[in-house]
Amino acid sequence: MNDMGDTVGQGRRSQAERDAITVEIGYALVSAVAAAALVFMAVAGGPILVFDLSGGTAATLTAVGGALAATLFVARLVTVLWRFTQRWRARRAALPGLPAQPSQPGRTRPDS
Repeated sequence: MNDMGDTVGQGRRSQAERDAITVEIGYALVSAVAAAALVFMAVAGGPILVFDLSGGTAATLTAVGGALAATLFVARLVTVLWRFTQRWRARRAALPGLPAQPSQPGRTRPDS
């Protein structure tokens, strides 16, 4: 394996590919944080600020909002990166001479 995690027969990633991966990871993180913050504010922050809620109700809303925000953060992060990976593999598959996925010795089908 080389330093980027590619298998030996696949070759190195170009600088443009590495830059695209870096930008996509940054986008995934920023959009996941923004979505999680919006959900938390909608579920917990807004009602706590607007209404005069008791301590127990505010704590419950905070816990529920935090759990939903964390779940949404992970879901958004995984979804964005998964879609990027699928598009990247499709582009590589369309290029002649480049394998769509790493070689798998002993396997008879490329999708196995």
